[in-house]
Amino acid sequence: MAQVFAKNESLDAGYKIKFFMGGDEFSQKYRVSGGDGNTYCLVIYNSSKLLRDSFSNDSLLETEILGLFNVDSIVKLVDSGEMVKDNQKYHYIVTSFVSGETLHEKLERDGAFSQYAAVPIVIDILETLRLLHEHPKVIVHNNVNLKCITLDYSGADERPVLSEFSVAREIASKINTGNLRGLSPFHIAPELYNGVFTPQSDVFSVGALLYHLIVGIPPWHIEIPKFQHTQEKQVEAIADNRRKKLTFGINDSDEFLDEHLKDTIANALAIDIDHRFSSVQEFIGYLKGKAVLSVGSADPILNAPTHTAKKGHAGFGAIAGMQELKDLLYNDIIRALNEKELYESYGVTIPNGMLLYGPPGCGKTFIAERFAEEVGFNFLQLKPSDLKSKWINDTELKIAGIFKEAVENAPSIIFIDEFDAVVPSREGDLNHMNASAVNELLTHMSNCSERGIFVIAASNRPEKIDSAILRTGRIDRIIYLPPPDYEARILMFKLYLESRPIDLGIDYGLLAELTDNYVSSDIKYLVDQASRVALQDKARITQTMLESVIADTRPSVTYAEIEKYELLKEKLESK
Repeated sequence: MAQVFAKNESLDAGYKIKFFMGGDEFSQKYRVSGGDGNTYCLVIYNSSKLLRDSFSNDSLLETEILGLFNVDSIVKLVDSGEMVKDNQKYHYIVTSFVSGETLHEKLERDGAFSQYAAVPIVIDILETLRLLHEHPKVIVHNNVNLKCITLDYSGADERPVLSEFSVAREIASKINTGNLRGLSPFHIAPELYNGVFTPQSDVFSVGALLYHLIVGIPPWHIEIPKFQHTQEKQVEAIADNRRKKLTFGINDSDEFLDEHLKDTIANALAIDIDHRFSSVQEFIGYLKGKAVLSVGSADPILNAPTHTAKKGHAGFGAIAGMQELKDLLYNDIIRALNEKELYESYGVTIPNGMLLYGPPGCGKTFIAERFAEEVGFNFLQLKPSDLKSKWINDTELKIAGIFKEAVENAPSIIFIDEFDAVVPSREGDLNHMNASAVNELLTHMSNCSERGIFVIAASNRPEKIDSAILRTGRIDRIIYLPPPDYEARILMFKLYLESRPIDLGIDYGLLAELTDNYVSSDIKYLVDQASRVALQDKARITQTMLESVIADTRPSVTYAEIEKYELLKEKLESK
């Protein structure tokens, strides 16, 4: 419908139009200011086009549903009523205004999300839907898509806020299929086209939304010519396309980073509702990695770890870049632990141990901690001072005690920092006590994977480590962590800035260009410093602030040091 209100027009309801935000043939949305000076969102509906099931008594059903909730993750109802303009009747609702951008706008601006950025957002959305589904009246949203989720930038953390409740209904209700005109056809569940819905309908929509964020287009997406752009033609074309196998990417190019996520999304998008997740809570569990899908089975089988991570729940989502390393850890260790029978049928076990080496500040300790969160098993973090002792045989006893505890709580991850100080080379003038400690560790690290133990060692000086400990059967993987490359630096800036109040004009590519040779700890320092500058003025972090901090800060690792590590990498790899 044509734009109903002009900018700065005052309404009888006490609101003043600030600007038009968009609309379709049924409704329009405006940013308005209230008599109290606050900013709100006004949505008006053409009353003549509303169907009977849109009303509860004489008011919009949407207002009744919004009135049931008062949480930050759902827009808050402020006002509602009726108005007449140019001899046309309209119903309206006024809600809280969310200062930010919709997922649709962010996708248009920044392109497809990484799975590590998309999954936490989707989990928050599912938690909000859980409030609807667990309400005594059981509310189903029925219209979850990228345009009804707004990322709220007003606080310290970006928070997805759910809106667009025009077709939300109690579980006992039905939807007139005429109401489906104007909804996102590729996101709504197939049963909605018949006027039927359940909480599993929202599960389908969120699965489609997650797919859309990562791939950049919705699942089973097709272009429908404008001359065929009617609801009947859309429904027929979409239904036909959904009979095809679900592909994971454009032209079946794989945009996903692991099979578990693909299986999870496929389960959420099952056309047959009996094969879909039974609830948003089950969907959340799978996204958090608490379940895996059995190989060759259409039904999910829970296989939750018996130990929980001790450091938090960020996991790989907190690691920017380093995809090859994350894939190795996931496929060779996490899956080997979770799908033990499958791996054993191929005679494959987890690697015995891994050495991460490189310049200081490249994230060796950080990666080990995030890996422990991702896998969710017992995690023991050690440094040289935890092991060394001035007393004879005390260091050996400590080492034996640590491995004993790890075996008792297996599967376990032992992380040893500054590994070169724990197991220095026995060539030269190494004293007897240190040599005994090296021998003790060699004994316990031999084939420790058979006892459910995985050792991650970290070192800035791998050339100082005793050569016997670097052989296979003790350390099976030796991985160089260089300073992050251009793409990784972009991801790091996004990761460190995503939970802070930032200006919308951040040029991540330019920031990455300006920080060649900066390690991950340098980039975090730059973001922290820019945040302190913004905090002084209680302003958003801007591109100018970040560039100014970069200009005043040198990288902590020199080019000469990087060259030294590159030569060492060639030596270790050839060995």
